[in-house]
Parts: sequence; C-alpha cells; structure tokens
Amino acid sequence: MLVALKKNNKERDQANRLHTAIIGRARAPEFFARFGVADTLDGRFDLVALHGWLALGRLRQMGAHALAQRLTNTLFSAFDEGLRELGISDMGMGRRMRKIADAFYGRCKAYDAADDEAAMTEALVRNLYRGEDGHEAEAASMARYVFSAKAAMATADAAAGVLDFGPLPE
Repeated sequence: MLVALKKNNKERDQANRLHTAIIGRARAPEFFARFGVADTLDGRFDLVALHGWLALGRLRQMGAHALAQRLTNTLFSAFDEGLRELGISDMGMGRRMRKIADAFYGRCKAYDAADDEAAMTEALVRNLYRGEDGHEAEAASMARYVFSAKAAMATADAAAGVLDFGPLPE
C-alpha cells in the first residue's frame, strides 16, 4: 500500500511540474504582445490548450499514459478552479466544464491532424485566433514555433516532469 501511495505522490508531483511548465510558457508575454493572441480568458485558454497538447503528445510518445491522464486531470482541475474564482456557481459548473472539455479536445484533435506548417497555420487561425482575419502571418510564425517546440520536446524527459518547449517564437 505504501508503494502505491509513493507512486501516486510521485506522479502527482510530476504532473504538477508539467502543469507549471505549461502555464509558465502559455503566459509568456510574447504571445500577446508580438503574436496578437488575445489577452483574454479565451486567449489564455487557447495557449494552455496548445502547450498542453504538446506536453500530452510527448507523454504519449514516451508511453507514459498514466502520467498523461494525471496531467489532463491537473489541467482540468485548474480550469475548474479558475471558473470558481470567477464566481461560477456549482449549478452551472458541469455544463461549463463540458464546454471546456469539448473545446480542449477539439483543439487537440485539430492540432493532431495538422501534419505540416500550412495545416497547423490553418488550425491556429481557427482556434488560437478564433477565425479572425488578419492573423495569418502571426499564425504562420506560431505554426513554426509549434513544430520547433515539438522537436525540442523530443529530447525532454517529460515522464520525469521536465518540459522544454525550446525558444519562444520569433
């Protein structure tokens, strides 16, 4: 029993470190100042979803499915906490969390399907920029960043709670 608790605590700590890295990168001011991501609740959610997708992809590559599930739970717990801090009552929480889950998994599916920069640019315009015109150049830079981050993460030991997204986009 103690071994199971120790493993559970280790996984929780790893997921918390991964979550901290995702949030830290998603809050980088460059995304808002240079790349025109809306500095709103929606824009921040989209950046967390993008970086969460990158981290979950790396964990899947490594076969760390239990840790990927723990990270997903941690992300959604943080989404729940954020809504509660905004004053959302328990009555509306289930419906709002379903909408968040649909949005998160929809973005993950779109990013999974984007196998080149052009497709990723299109997915980013649709999701990160909410389909607004005039963000194509910024989305193309972000698409390059996504593929660069995937390459940098290929060497990161995400299963140990370490993420390396590489340099910020230019």
